[in-house]
Amino acid sequence: MADRTHAPQPGMDEDVLVRVRGLQVHFGPRKRPVRAVDGVDLEIRRGETLGLVGESGCGKSTLGNALLRLVEPTAGTVELDGTELTALRRRQMRAVRRRAVMVFQDPYASLDPRRTVGDAVAEPLLVHRLHGGAASRRRRVTELLELVGLPASALEKYPHEFSGGQRQRLGIARALAGEPDLVVADEAVASLDVSIQAQVMNLLRGLQRDLGLTLLFISHDLAAVRHVSDRIAVMYLGRVVEVGPAHEVTSDPQHPYTRALLSAVPRPDPVAERTRTAVVLSGDVPSPTDVPSGCRFRTRCPEVFEACPEVDPALIDVGPGHRAACLLHASGVSPSRS
Repeated sequence: MADRTHAPQPGMDEDVLVRVRGLQVHFGPRKRPVRAVDGVDLEIRRGETLGLVGESGCGKSTLGNALLRLVEPTAGTVELDGTELTALRRRQMRAVRRRAVMVFQDPYASLDPRRTVGDAVAEPLLVHRLHGGAASRRRRVTELLELVGLPASALEKYPHEFSGGQRQRLGIARALAGEPDLVVADEAVASLDVSIQAQVMNLLRGLQRDLGLTLLFISHDLAAVRHVSDRIAVMYLGRVVEVGPAHEVTSDPQHPYTRALLSAVPRPDPVAERTRTAVVLSGDVPSPTDVPSGCRFRTRCPEVFEACPEVDPALIDVGPGHRAACLLHASGVSPSRS
């Protein structure tokens, strides 16, 4: 669990760096679109790590891209520090891209194999006209490499000369070059060996704490998300179905989908692992072109009610700073099972 002494206090509106309201990202024909993101409300507070978790295809990477307008939203709003990003023109977005950056899953694909590491990490400095002279840029790149645990000698090398974990460190150094406020890490450890994953996650935790970064950590791996996050948002079929403090979400999940995800996470205690019972969800994730009526999780839910096909539950308070979108917590709904 991340050290929470640096995290903003819940309910302090001025501490919200990113505010998302009614965000939709649909692809394809209007009559039958792919509803990749389908009505998301979300806040990310300054100086915190928000983990975004869900199965492959749930829309979490699309959501991360939409926050930076790497894909254009179909509807809704995204605010960064009070500035509405969806209203900005392309030229105005250039300044935003210094403040909000992405760390990608495949570090090799994000680095030009024909350019030295020094040139690749220095590119944002040139784009944003920072550290004007060549000597100043070189000093800054050296600082960035040291910040992510790489020697200054890496400057003259090429990406293929580094391991996967080292290349991800280079990607992080490049992302930090413009001194951003928000870092979106999209499956940043998914392609790495387990032991290297832990090193990179610890690096991200340390940088977030020491630099005061705000981090959106996107992963399908709930164990990884739990390790780095202050708060966790759980996403299913284009919607956030639960969000709250990391400890609360992982120790007392309030949505059946979150419970199923947690039941699949191996436990380090051998005794607890032997008694762990995984929740097996029936069926496959529905197509985002044919979202079920009512609660979109009802076709797989072990807790389904008679009202679930009719009622699309909103996120409601289930504890301090903890919200879930499930009729288990809704008042005025018949509790009878279907």
